Amino acid sequence: METLQVNIGKDEQTEGSSPPPVRGPRRNLHPEHRRGLLLIGLFKLSKAVLSVALGVGALKLLHHDVTSVILHIADALRIDPESHLIGLLMIKADLINPRDLRHFSMITFAYAVVCLIEGTGLMLEKQWAEYFTVTLTSLALPLECFELYKEFTPLRVALLLVNLLVVAYLVWLLRRQLRRETSAS
Repeated sequence: METLQVNIGKDEQTEGSSPPPVRGPRRNLHPEHRRGLLLIGLFKLSKAVLSVALGVGALKLLHHDVTSVILHIADALRIDPESHLIGLLMIKADLINPRDLRHFSMITFAYAVVCLIEGTGLMLEKQWAEYFTVTLTSLALPLECFELYKEFTPLRVALLLVNLLVVAYLVWLLRRQLRRETSAS
């Protein structure tokens, strides 16, 4: 019986033999690494959703008295309007003007777009998204450290640790992939 030969690039393949390996940056990811990228992608997408909610909330406050909104929320949550927290929020609310709300909204929407790009790229296992996320998250770390220095809170510590873990994991994954590619060639 004759063998059929198909030309695939420079390699020749005969019928019945296995196809050449697909050369792509993400074809041979271990399932645990896929889950890691999925988790980081979901984290980034949740940040995008939260940012959109904050931006929309800020826009809704544009034509309202912020102090009365705070009092209304405090009443709905059955928080004493004379409490320290509400008093602090009232002082901060007096400092907010419509221009600041618009700027805050624009910044949060832009941040949401960045998080959406990062999260989607990571969930699709795109290597450019890993580099993008490492770069942007690394650039934000000094600011996070400064904010932590200004006010030490458990939430800020947790966010700093999560971002450090994200950067460390993605750098490890990228270096591993680079070593694998250089040893294969």
